[in-house]
Amino acid sequence: MPATLVLGGTRSGKSAHAEGLLPADVPVRYCATARRIPGDAEWDARIAAHVARRPAHWTTVEDPDLVAELARPGTVMVDDLATWLTGVLDDAHAWAARPTPPQVGRTVDALVGAVGGAAGTVVLVSAEVGLGVVPETRAGRMFRDELGALNAALAAVCDEVVLLVAGLPLRLK
Repeated sequence: MPATLVLGGTRSGKSAHAEGLLPADVPVRYCATARRIPGDAEWDARIAAHVARRPAHWTTVEDPDLVAELARPGTVMVDDLATWLTGVLDDAHAWAARPTPPQVGRTVDALVGAVGGAAGTVVLVSAEVGLGVVPETRAGRMFRDELGALNAALAAVCDEVVLLVAGLPLRLK
């Protein structure tokens, strides 16, 4: 089934663009990967803004098992893979580990395989973090490298890849 990867920087419009790729009358499972942070009102407000923008007939799945969701038929939107990867790294206690724990690679490989074999239409949103300054910390560099590798692996199995820059979509594939 068709898969589209939408990449972009912070506030580039990537989520809104990805949502606009889906027909308004189609039921969508919206896989929201951001984990809620107890007591963080600003983070809750960001999540609420995303929820308010979605059509009422879309189903939101918070902190989803993406491999399982992609195996189900239907249309799936994943927003976003940077927050998903953050959770994977958290769960693997990878931030201070040297080298990155192998379970991170296994989890990423499982996701890429699930996208490649998805049962329905898939739209993925991910941050493009490799265009700027080299992070000062080892954890920041690891995250940038892992996300860049994930984005490249997903681009290889997706039918379309779009990069949003300053709100403008650039079709890469």
